[in-house]
Amino acid sequence: MEPESGAEPPMVAKEMPQDPKESAESILNAPGVLRIKKEFLDWNKLLKTHHSQPSTEGVSQGSTGSDDTSPQGETEPPNKKGKWKKAKGQNKRRPHQKPSELCDVVRLCPSFLKDPDSCQFGEKCRFTHSVEEYLANKPADLGDKCYVYDTHGRCPFGITCRFAKCHTDDQNQNVVNPDVYSPEAKPTTSNQLPKDTQTSLRKKQYKFPKSNEYLRAIGKLSTAQGSGDDNSFLDKKSSEAEEVKPEITIHSTASEASGNAQDKVSNCRNGNDLSTPDIQGCTEATVENPTPMETNKPSGSVTNEDSIRLIPRERKKLDFADKLYLAPLTTVGNLPFRRICKGLGADITCGEMAMAANLLQGQSSEWALLKRHQSEDVFGVQICGSHPEVMSHAAELLNETISVDFVDVNVGCPIDLVFKRGGGCALMGRLTKFEQVVKGMIGMLDVPLTVKMRTGIYEEKPFAYRVVPHLRDWGVSLVTLHGRSREQRYTKLADWDYIAECAKAASPMPLFGNGDILSFEDANRHRQSTGVAGLMIARGALIKPWIFTEIKEQHHWDISSHERFQILKDFSNFGLEHWGSDTQGVEKTRRFMLEWLSFLFRYVPVGVLEQPPQKINLRPPYFLGRDDLETLMASGNCADWVRISEMLLGPAPANFNFLPKHKANSYR
Repeated sequence: MEPESGAEPPMVAKEMPQDPKESAESILNAPGVLRIKKEFLDWNKLLKTHHSQPSTEGVSQGSTGSDDTSPQGETEPPNKKGKWKKAKGQNKRRPHQKPSELCDVVRLCPSFLKDPDSCQFGEKCRFTHSVEEYLANKPADLGDKCYVYDTHGRCPFGITCRFAKCHTDDQNQNVVNPDVYSPEAKPTTSNQLPKDTQTSLRKKQYKFPKSNEYLRAIGKLSTAQGSGDDNSFLDKKSSEAEEVKPEITIHSTASEASGNAQDKVSNCRNGNDLSTPDIQGCTEATVENPTPMETNKPSGSVTNEDSIRLIPRERKKLDFADKLYLAPLTTVGNLPFRRICKGLGADITCGEMAMAANLLQGQSSEWALLKRHQSEDVFGVQICGSHPEVMSHAAELLNETISVDFVDVNVGCPIDLVFKRGGGCALMGRLTKFEQVVKGMIGMLDVPLTVKMRTGIYEEKPFAYRVVPHLRDWGVSLVTLHGRSREQRYTKLADWDYIAECAKAASPMPLFGNGDILSFEDANRHRQSTGVAGLMIARGALIKPWIFTEIKEQHHWDISSHERFQILKDFSNFGLEHWGSDTQGVEKTRRFMLEWLSFLFRYVPVGVLEQPPQKINLRPPYFLGRDDLETLMASGNCADWVRISEMLLGPAPANFNFLPKHKANSYR
């Protein structure tokens, strides 16, 4: 008999509520979860977040990180039906604070700090020239020891230093420690852009004779154009750049690619010159029908080095074999971080990616990415671009102005802004442009040229195997291959079987593999099974920079929380030395430390794991450390990261806020 309309439905026996601990156990046994010893599991958080997602919002000074509002002040709608939404990608709308917003309320004139009479603006200067006014508004010092003063014997920031009491006298004059300071001492950081060079670049007066000859030889520069502004091609606005679609017209096999290359060239190891269009403007016609030699030219030894083109056997060579290479990392791969990794065993370091066009415009922020510390004995810079004009000019400029051991071309950048203009991964599919870029840069450089690339653009269509032989024949000294495509980004594991195929196709050119190395066991397995010449480490170095030590010493380092805190302390000291010990330098150091902590918190201590080592693709559940500091370091809450920074750099400003660049897709 059917129930009457409007009557209540019959009672259905409800299932008994599941035991909370059993529910948590089901989470721990799910695939993709890292095994943690049960005595360290945080059961309260596990049960609380079983059907919810932790806050990935930014933190501002004074907040606890548990508020329900986004950084933009908008209330986030709850997830539909209480489902957990995976956090992935980048926080593209994160707030960006200008350095001036975090500076002192009253700023002392930088010129006045060096010489009271050197300020050219006088009374119109927007900064104060009154020491008394500045000191009355200056925040309290952060400590009684200045790392810069203790290390170098003199702090260039004087009374503006946030540790000024230890190196200023009663008259607020900066003092010098004669036992440590030496006026003749060389600076510890090199590759500074000279002011006259920057001025000539901004005024488009810098000359590029060698690259212009090369561009004229390949038809990229007319005679009239070459006689005018050497970098007039930079006049085009970036917004006018057309969206370039990669044209992947590559031979089916590596042997065909090598044999049917447009310009057959000999490998650089044989010592023969490349068949690149000659920088002096020679063509095949002029070689077959040479003009009579002029007898009125001076004879004897040539002393003008600028007119001499180095052939491959004369170019500086590097032994890349069996080296540990710290990957160039945007934002987080800064100079203080590279110093940390260098001290922990990294062999090769490389600066952050710099855009070639911005370097040619003399942008200070871009040139700052090329700075090199004296501890970086094998150091290179990485540049990105899509046109042979820009890249060859940039190579000639770098060759004349900075000291590096190699120059790397970024052909692996996946971001849309670069890809749509034909740079990064898109350059892999434009072989003609790629060849012109590579050959032009090799002709401009006295140091080796290397290339960093991915397996391809689309996940199901990898084609790096067909590009690598071309790079070898063009004269590239090293290729580093990330075992993922542009489409994959960081989803799925890196394809090391494909890297092994590319390593064979690249021979005898060395090829480094990159992807998912988080332990010495990962390094050994990939090194032995693929035949690569060496390893590049990226995220593994961000999560645990002591991975270089583990690989070299072949053991798992159960590092304590106090040892990890000392590494952070070294980073803060290196940051104050690099960015400055005034308020602006302190806050810049804090921000880059927080960016690093957004990766560093993902480390799970060896003593907490059930089955070491930690795997980069396994998600660790919430756990408690072996002491309070270790628990704090494992927190995914931005407010806790700020708290760690305050232990080293003092209280954050009242208007400070932070949201990490990358969402933590390894945690939930």
